[in-house]
Amino acid sequence: MASVVLLAGSAAAPAQDAAARADAASMQRKIIAIVTRGELPASKVPMPIQRTSFTEREVNAYFRVNGPEFLPAGVVDPRVTIDRAGQVRARAIVDLDLALKPKERGWLDPLAYLGGKTEVTAVGTLEAASGRGVFRLANATLGGVTIPKAVLQEILAFYTRSEDYPRGFQLDEPFTLPSAIRSVETMPGRATVVQ
Repeated sequence: MASVVLLAGSAAAPAQDAAARADAASMQRKIIAIVTRGELPASKVPMPIQRTSFTEREVNAYFRVNGPEFLPAGVVDPRVTIDRAGQVRARAIVDLDLALKPKERGWLDPLAYLGGKTEVTAVGTLEAASGRGVFRLANATLGGVTIPKAVLQEILAFYTRSEDYPRGFQLDEPFTLPSAIRSVETMPGRATVVQ
């Protein structure tokens, strides 16, 4: 009996992997369509509005299948939950040694004592309209313990810094939506990009 259960379980894994690959491929096609539309030259005649919808299942499959190619070193297993009115929940396992140790810390700084790979979660609202966006943080946790926004900001800034964004992504600060995106609409389990 145990061997039948084991065989059934092992047969389900390839089917789940195939479904995840299909969802990831669907998300990749949608990302390419959004970016391609955003790169079109401006025209005197306005283009019709394009709406591209995707599910959180597609987003999470894309992270799982394609994430190792583009996620920064030290970030693994990200997952996103999309709710109505722009509410978003995100979680990932992050390497705190990479994010927190490069900065000189005094013995009174509680972040000096954190390290290893730990789950980080953030819950907030994405407001995205008129070509601008802002993420308003509601709460965040580190290893299941609620943390102040400043701690999440330090971790987030470390992992999102680039030549174009030397401060990294800043919570609660407006930003220009990429690829000529006008707005993002959300409902439970789904988001729609409007261009």
